[in-house]
Amino acid sequence: MAAFNLTPSDPSTFILMGIPGLEAAHIWISIPFSTFYIISLLGNFTLLSVVGKEQTLHKPMYLLLCMLALTDIATPTFIVPKTLGIFWFNLKGITLAGCLTQMFFLHTVSVMHSAVLVAMAFDRYVAICNPLRYTTILSNAQIAKLGLVGLTRAVLFILPLPLLMSQQHFCSNRIIPHTQCEFIAVKKMACGDITVSRIYGLVLMVVINGLDLTLIALSYGLIIRAVLRISSKKAHRKAFNTCTAHICVMLTYYTPGLFSNLTHRSQGIAPHVHIILADLYLLIPPMLNPIIYGVKTKELRDKVGKYTCRR
Repeated sequence: MAAFNLTPSDPSTFILMGIPGLEAAHIWISIPFSTFYIISLLGNFTLLSVVGKEQTLHKPMYLLLCMLALTDIATPTFIVPKTLGIFWFNLKGITLAGCLTQMFFLHTVSVMHSAVLVAMAFDRYVAICNPLRYTTILSNAQIAKLGLVGLTRAVLFILPLPLLMSQQHFCSNRIIPHTQCEFIAVKKMACGDITVSRIYGLVLMVVINGLDLTLIALSYGLIIRAVLRISSKKAHRKAFNTCTAHICVMLTYYTPGLFSNLTHRSQGIAPHVHIILADLYLLIPPMLNPIIYGVKTKELRDKVGKYTCRR
């Protein structure tokens, strides 16, 4: 097994090393990983169940919240089972097709997650700045269309990444010092010219993050301008309270992602620190999001409490 871990006999196989330097602690690291995953699944499935059963929650805001929950279920599901296989059973091998498939779904869901956050910011803008036209601008059908557009955008933008990497020649030493097949880790295994893939990946990150963050900032800029025009402090508080949960969710998503990218490009940080941060970035937000909305949204909190007490 040790020989297999270091030298893949199948030329189409990669070796995911887990967290190099912390192999002795893999079992202990797996405890918080699996705990975060279970809490994430319980929280997001509970949210989906409550919204699905309660007709009063069949509103644009909660449909968007369900989309967010679906991305929060998918994100850790694409990495945790394989990671735990590495930690518990030393199952480090993954085929090239499996690696590229994991890469595609990981990044597609990430882009979709960002699109949902943009749609939620637009929802808050309409609710605060155009409350009388809210039901005509954002119907359930419109939310479904926004979700389809977001998914189509994610697939079209991310699909070229695995297609470009599938055309590459990879070095004989196909050891990936990571728990997952993220794009940056896989491209380091290529021996040929990866200029096109590297430029496309960089442009993709700048365009998607830049566009989405700009739209979110624009929405909240208009919200703040509209709120400041209101003289009542009570109205100020009520308006900002409707945005609190969304702002918290954005901070838990974009801040760790930005920090993870910065640490990856810093030469002074140990590789295992980057790997742990990259994994936590995909585990922490899906766990916290249903908790944040459950605490901050009274209507949802009451419905969850009703079903919990009934059981």
